[in-house]
Amino acid sequence: MSSSVAGKASARATQEKTSVKKRSAFAGGRKTKQRDALIELLDASERPLSIDEMLEAASKKVDGLGVATVYRTVGALLDAGSIDAVEIPGEPTRYERANKGHHHHFRCEKCERVFDIAGCLESVRKLAPPKFRVKDHAVTLYGLCAACAP
Repeated sequence: MSSSVAGKASARATQEKTSVKKRSAFAGGRKTKQRDALIELLDASERPLSIDEMLEAASKKVDGLGVATVYRTVGALLDAGSIDAVEIPGEPTRYERANKGHHHHFRCEKCERVFDIAGCLESVRKLAPPKFRVKDHAVTLYGLCAACAP
């Protein structure tokens, strides 16, 4: 592999791993302990989090964190492109770091947490009827996570 190609691949990988904190510099609003706690939480999370999960976890680090602050921060981070919304039908919206690439999710039916599934099954597009054009898709698997499985 040429050094030019290797350098571009490395730069792309670095960009994808850029933290919410770095990408949120333009999210507006003032710097506060509450906002910093939420950004650090999203940065460290390996799975999408709901507003309630963020409020519960960040409240352990910062006294006086309210649900309105969580919603405001999430809104600003969405506007800045720092986080993405994860929509699962019938569930509260969850949020995760942006630029993770195309992937799907697994929802545990017992603990109700949602986890990332790496990659995508390319064969999903082949399920469409002949001459149909698939523009996008979302796949959610349901079952028991490793912590809840018997």
